[in-house]
Order: sequence, then C-alpha cells, then structure tokens
Amino acid sequence: MRDKVTSARRWVVKIGSALLTADGRGLDRSAMAVWVEQMVGLREAGIELVLVSSGAVAAGMSQLGWSERPKAMHELQAAAAVGQMGLIRAWESSFGERGRQTAQILLTHDDLSDRKRYLNARSTLRALVDLGVVPVINENDTVVTDEIRFGDNDTLAALVANLVEADLLVILTDRDGMFDADPRANPDAQLISEARADDAALDAVAGGAGGALGRGGMQTKLRAARLAARSGAYTVIVGGRIEQVLARLQAGEVLGTLLTPEREMLAARKQWLAGHLQTRGTLVLDAGAVKALVTDGKSLLPVGVRAVQGSFRRGEMVVCIDGEGREVARGLANYSALEAQKIVGRSSDAIEQLLGYMGEPELVHRDNLVLV
Repeated sequence: MRDKVTSARRWVVKIGSALLTADGRGLDRSAMAVWVEQMVGLREAGIELVLVSSGAVAAGMSQLGWSERPKAMHELQAAAAVGQMGLIRAWESSFGERGRQTAQILLTHDDLSDRKRYLNARSTLRALVDLGVVPVINENDTVVTDEIRFGDNDTLAALVANLVEADLLVILTDRDGMFDADPRANPDAQLISEARADDAALDAVAGGAGGALGRGGMQTKLRAARLAARSGAYTVIVGGRIEQVLARLQAGEVLGTLLTPEREMLAARKQWLAGHLQTRGTLVLDAGAVKALVTDGKSLLPVGVRAVQGSFRRGEMVVCIDGEGREVARGLANYSALEAQKIVGRSSDAIEQLLGYMGEPELVHRDNLVLV
C-alpha cells in the first residue's frame, strides 16, 4: 500500500504545535525551514500541496511568557491573536526564500459544514493550488468558541483533505507513529506500520490526551484518519523530526503509520455526498444533459437545464431529473434557485451578463455530483 503514498498527487500536510514551537520555546524557524524545503521539493515534483499549521496559540503563549495553556476563553483567543501574526510571517518568509508564494486561510469547522461556505472555500483553495500558491490553513482560534475547547487541527486537516479531495493526509507529530502500546511506558512497544483506518482494534492503542501545548492526542489523529478515509484519502501519522521525513515518504520509504480507507477515492466521495446532505430543490434536464452526466461523466451546465423547482441556496443539494421525472443524479448547486432560474437554458458564457458576475461555469460540478 505504500505505493499509494508515492503515487499521491495532492497532499494535505498538518504540522502540530509541539513541533512548530520546539515544545513551547517559541517558533522553531530552523525546523520550519527544513519542512519548507521538503514541501517545495514536493511542489517541484508536481505534487499539489495544502499546509495545515497549528501553533498560533502556542506561539502566542511563548510571546506572552505563559508556560501553561490557559483555560479561559478570552486568554486562549488573545494568545491565538498574538501568535497568528508571527506564525504566518514565518511561513511566508520561509517559503518566499525558496520562491514560493503562500496564502493565509483561517477556517472554523462551521465553514466546512455550511454548504455555501464549503463551496466558497473549495473554489478558493483550488484556485490557489492551480496558481502554485501554498495555502497555509489554521483554525480561526481568535473568534471561534467551542472549537477552541473541543476542536483540534487534526480534525480540521481531515476536513480540508475532504474539501480539496486530497489523495494523502500527512500528520506530522512528535511521535514516530502509532504503536501497539504506549512507548513512553512500554519499551517493547512496536510501531504499527499499516492498518485499516476503520480497524476497531486501533482505539485501544490510541488512548491518551494531547500535550500541554496542543489539543489533540493520538485519538484525534486516528479520528482524523477516519474522517479523511470517508473521501478515500490515505493518512500517514509520522514523526515530524525524522530527517527529511516528507521527502522520504514521497520516495516510498516505510515511515510512520499508514492508515488506509475502506473504499477508493471516487466511490468514497460519492457516498459521502449522497449520504450526508438533504435535497433542497430539483433541476429538470434535457436529454443532452442526461447523456452528459450519465454516459460522458461531465458536469451539469446551465444550457442543459429546462426548469428549476424549489428553493435552494448555493452549496445545497439538488436532485437532477429527466423529462419523465426519473431521478438521474444529485449534486451541490453552484448557484441559488433564483440565480439558476435566470441562467437555465443559456450558455455558460452568458452567466456574467445575466447575473452580473461569474461564479462557476457549471451549475453542478461533476466532482460534487453523484449518479443515482
């Protein structure tokens, strides 16, 4: 299965707080430079890359002289606000020295559960990756509430992997991977090289809370792997301090723990789309559009839609039916019902003139559509 790592063309790399701040001593710029060098190497090898970076709260704690993670919400948010400034500057500077541009994106879990914001985030990330820019994503700790208390960036990284349809999620941590026992208490503990993400036996060996700086432990990393597996992504949990860890993974070396999905990517993503969203409206297709979806595997363009029924917002699930009323597909609409009514039956080139702006040329993109 390690060939799935070497063949992966879109990676999400998550780096934890303890690694980024040298266990709380402040941003470890030398370590960041080493990871950046490897990530730039991945980009030069044709791999699309999204970075999920923890460290804002931990960096802020260091700058404020705090040795323990605070419990009060306003203090956590203050630390995040202070630390995020230095964190993003450090990434920008390090990537810039190697000729790569970066983009800061702050998300909350709500951004990825609201369908309209989900599509907006997805479109922005796709554009950045296509431009060769490295998105640097962090949770928006300064404004979220319960996410700070219960959330973690392992989970955020998995949701981002779902969002960008990543082949691989790499979680860099301060341990070499998952072990069959706690290596801190059992010197005979063995590294688990590979397992199915949904293997229930892993729960027994993934216990334990996170460190003083972060919110997650191995349990959150296992949960993240299972979330990523829903859209068919593979996950590697591996030590971030291993020399040239990213380059060696890409070269096929067996490092860390590889957690595999139950289904291949396409089937898994389609099931995720079909099973997690309620329908809000209906699009009536002409025969050409039905053929384009069913036979040719194409996106749904406005020109192939004859009528719009119901009330839905951008990002909500719509049913696609043929002229006889038979359901053909379901998918996430790129336009609201009111907007869709203005552009149906028209060429995509006319969208900007009809609506005053051009969002997407497709009414439903094939990546967000499942045949029924």
